Amino acid sequence: MIAFAKQPNDRQERIAPLASLPVFFDIAGKAVLVAGGSDGAAWKAELLAAAGAEVHVFCRAAELSEVFTERDGQFIHHDTCWQSVCFNGFALAVGDCQTKEEARHFHDRAIAAGVPVNVIDIPQFCQFKFGSIVNRSPVVIGISTDGAAPILGQAIRRRIETLLPRSLKSWARFAQTIRSHVTEALSPVQRRRFWEGFVDRAFGGEEPEADMVLDLFAAAGPALRDGRSAGRVTLVGAGPGDAELLTLKAVRALQAADVILFDDLVSSEVLELARREAKRMLVGKRGGRESCKQEDINATMLALAKAGKRVVRLKSGDPMVFGRAGEEIDHLRREGISVDIVPGITAASAMASCLGMSLTHRDYAQSVRFITGHSRHGGLPADIDWACVADPHTTTVFYMGGRTAPLIASRLIAEGLEPSTRTVIMADVSRSTQQQWHGSLENLAEGIGKIGYENPVLIAVGGAVSAQATAVTHPESLVQAPGRFQSHR
Repeated sequence: MIAFAKQPNDRQERIAPLASLPVFFDIAGKAVLVAGGSDGAAWKAELLAAAGAEVHVFCRAAELSEVFTERDGQFIHHDTCWQSVCFNGFALAVGDCQTKEEARHFHDRAIAAGVPVNVIDIPQFCQFKFGSIVNRSPVVIGISTDGAAPILGQAIRRRIETLLPRSLKSWARFAQTIRSHVTEALSPVQRRRFWEGFVDRAFGGEEPEADMVLDLFAAAGPALRDGRSAGRVTLVGAGPGDAELLTLKAVRALQAADVILFDDLVSSEVLELARREAKRMLVGKRGGRESCKQEDINATMLALAKAGKRVVRLKSGDPMVFGRAGEEIDHLRREGISVDIVPGITAASAMASCLGMSLTHRDYAQSVRFITGHSRHGGLPADIDWACVADPHTTTVFYMGGRTAPLIASRLIAEGLEPSTRTVIMADVSRSTQQQWHGSLENLAEGIGKIGYENPVLIAVGGAVSAQATAVTHPESLVQAPGRFQSHR
């Protein structure tokens, strides 16, 4: 039986503390009160009307914004101030008050009547807030910064707008029309597969068509002999640690997973993007530490997939680079389990970005090579052509070479590389704990002694490193980088 390592405390928290609870009011056909005639009040009134509310605006006619007069038929105007109004019977109350005393009075009147209240731009008198909105109704996304930085909320909205196709509105409406039929026609597991396929189509940018439903039903139908739908495994690259480096496809896979088997090097920030209901299992493998055996990981993935689960095997970096993905793929496919692969940013690419260094440079390095820095027995790999590796016109990046760094340096120098060849070591690439050392090949042992062996280490040697060192003179130095994707020199 496989024994899984206990997760660190920061990974046990399923939901982090919330500044406020995001909720959505159904106010269609209900009366709401808006006090004031300013542009700010008009904007809130328009939002309420867009949600189907019957909006009653209390304000002297002379004080009404032009926005109200342009949409005269959308609101019910009362030519009186709000003080004379009975708050009972309203679903919400929104006030544009000129003073704090007026705001307090408006707030207290609403509370006494049991009506949720918002006083525009005075947070202390707001039971609820209006955030920035992304509108793909019936898909509606609200964004709140709890009043700390409204401009930040607007910037977030703009980013989300670029990610969501306009056709998403049509797909959401389409889902409303077919939902009951899908519920009646398919089993729970098949429904899950249907809606996952539906979501993939919805984000494709095309408008929905009826024929698509037939295709999705056909894809959701296959089942195993015991009546359960076959599961599948997706190998996902988590990148070097910075969650912003995940691909959109990787995020979608994490959001669709039933179970996530993740490596020890996967950051908590990446796991935070996963589906909340997904079971998370740490299956880390680290040199010199207690680790899960590969055979046990393979068996666990197989058992979960045969039970009909959507399994994500979340690997640091790119799953196809030193991630033993080939063994896992072969094992699963021999058992008839479907396997998808989502590539990730491998650590060497992230390192190059952090340093502002091109791995290939037509004046210095015409090729790039990634090499494992150790064999399964702990020493240098025996099947590597070290004479070829010592080519100064190739950028060579050694993965997992911390403990063998002195041997790497000795071997490269013995094969002809100049002892003064510029070299860089980086640990915890792209993370807040990132460190880097710049020096020469002959001093590599000293550099790794400063960086340490415990965290994931990359060693880069060759023409591109020399080019970068020429552009910016580095003394032999160790740099602890507090930021991410900045060139620290």
